[in-house]
Amino acid sequence: MAARPLVTRQPNERLQALIQEAGCSNAGLARRVNMCGAEHSVDLRYDKTSVARWLRGQQPRGRAASVIAEALGRKLGRAVTVDEIGMADGKGLASGVGLQFAPTVHAAVEQACELWRGDVGRREFLTGSAVASSALVEPSRDWLITGPDATVARSGGPRVGTGDVEAVRATTRALVDLDHRFGSGHMRPVVVHYLNSVVSGLLSGSYREATGRQLFAAVARLTELAGYMAVDTGQPGLAQRYYIQALRLAQAAGDRGYGGYVLAAGMSHLAASLGNPREITQLARAAQEGARGHVTPTAQAMFLAAEARGHALLGDARACDETGARAAQALEGARPADDPDWIAHFDNAYLADELAHCQRDLSRPGPAAKHARDALDGHPKTRARRRAIGMFVLASAQVQAREVGQACHTAQQAAALLGQVRSSRGTEYLEDFRRRLQPFAAEPEVRDFHARLTETEAAA
Repeated sequence: MAARPLVTRQPNERLQALIQEAGCSNAGLARRVNMCGAEHSVDLRYDKTSVARWLRGQQPRGRAASVIAEALGRKLGRAVTVDEIGMADGKGLASGVGLQFAPTVHAAVEQACELWRGDVGRREFLTGSAVASSALVEPSRDWLITGPDATVARSGGPRVGTGDVEAVRATTRALVDLDHRFGSGHMRPVVVHYLNSVVSGLLSGSYREATGRQLFAAVARLTELAGYMAVDTGQPGLAQRYYIQALRLAQAAGDRGYGGYVLAAGMSHLAASLGNPREITQLARAAQEGARGHVTPTAQAMFLAAEARGHALLGDARACDETGARAAQALEGARPADDPDWIAHFDNAYLADELAHCQRDLSRPGPAAKHARDALDGHPKTRARRRAIGMFVLASAQVQAREVGQACHTAQQAAALLGQVRSSRGTEYLEDFRRRLQPFAAEPEVRDFHARLTETEAAA
């Protein structure tokens, strides 16, 4: 296969070091790459001369770089990325990290690890990236049509056991609690460093089939959390990469229910925050279809509530009301003892929160305020960010009802609560409320609200 030179022709020292570590000859590596390519229906005909060219700085075309990384990874007994073998070819290739639903488990591990490593390194192509709507919807189609992974077991590398899996689960639970209380601005760096320094090593270790499935499930949960935290720190482009990888890791775990959750709770809500209502309904419906028969009534309610949000933003009141009613009916049939931990938080308060958003977006201030109050009555004090957002939704409904003085009072309470957390999402709701107040800028209550807010911000 023809090769192209790197922009600056330099010896590929990374590849040389890995070949030495693997104890592999040039001819031996070429054979392994050709065999690995054949497994992926890629016709490769490399020999020892080809490997010598790579070591001198040439780079193969197409998918060959990822096949080379996989072949070396198999020999070393751990995941190896195209960046590690010196074939990332600058930003052009690396900028796609995390945006694909990988075809194999090995490729999924490689892509997730590369995403975490790039995030820790704060690479500009990750942190400064924008969201592409197609990059949200296309992975959901891949997930819908992809069959289960035949095996996820690995040999080589440190042994991974159930204790390691439980450590990841316990760490995730602790981080979720801290995130609820203090916001993602405090916690996201901890999550990303843990993924990169600890979890990547576990995925590259040695584990039996059952343990591997459990490990992938635990890592999918933590990766989804990192995606949500990216949203909450104002990095939607990075969030979509984490959500896509969480979806693929859930597939490796054999957990269709959690895959649906990633679509409905993660990608769908990201689409909502970006003002893409059609994508919201598509993702929520994909979740319902792909997880059919694999989820409890609580999860069904959450999926339907996500779809209702899309209908509301599209202005389809009838579809929103029908879907919202189905969500409430599903939640009535819930049995909390049957729910997995990833959906246990979705209770009547969370559903009321979703429905309050729907009614606000449909410009129905009365129902919106009622649902918002129901949500606030049900959210515990530990859900500081959620309570602040709920108060802003209530305040927005009060503005719609022209109860401007009461709205400012409610928003003042929300702003005070928001001062306890570091959350870009909370700040977005505050700015949205300010925009809703603009027609009433001359009102004394509004001037007083802005003055108090300015004082608070100056003192922070």
